[in-house]
This record gives sequence, C-alpha cells and structure tokens, in this order.
Amino acid sequence: MIVRKRLRSILAAVGLYAAAALLIGYFGVNAYTGARGLRAHQDLAQQMSALTAELAALKIERERWEHRVSLLRSDAIDPDLLDERARAVLDYVDPHDLVMLRKR
Repeated sequence: MIVRKRLRSILAAVGLYAAAALLIGYFGVNAYTGARGLRAHQDLAQQMSALTAELAALKIERERWEHRVSLLRSDAIDPDLLDERARAVLDYVDPHDLVMLRKR
C-alpha cells in the first residue's frame, strides 16, 4: 500500500513536470514559428528592406518623368524634346537627316 502511494506521488510529480515541459515547449515553438514569431519578424524585415529599395528606385524614376513632363509644358517647351516626340509619333524624317536602314 505504501509502495503504491509513493509510486503514485512520483508519477504525479513526473506527470506535472512533463505537462509543464510540453506547455513550455509549445509556447517556445510558437514564439519562433508563429505568425508573430521571430521568423516572421525576420521575414518582415527582409521584405521591408526590399520594398524600401524599390521605393527609392521608383522615386528616382518619378523625378525623371517629372523633369521630362516639365520640359513639355506650354510655357517652357524644349525644342529638341518637341522635335523628338513629333518625329517619333508622326514617323517624320527631315530631308537633311541621314537615315540608315537595317535589315532584320
């Protein structure tokens, strides 16, 4: 009888320690791999740095386009840019231009 009580108390203690270890392990795994865990934080940091680089490139491209559009405004039209756009749109060639034909 005494052996069973001692065995039962030992098994109860081991069971509680095992349950506590499983609970701690569960929360530890979720802290690393969960939706808000350490791995998700690293992925978000990488994504944020990639998007920051893309934003910088897009800002530079936008500045270039804004400069080109400012050259086409009616109050300050750049004659070279106007001539370039007219030739591209109308397929116009000046008689004094040298044209080189390429075979494809």
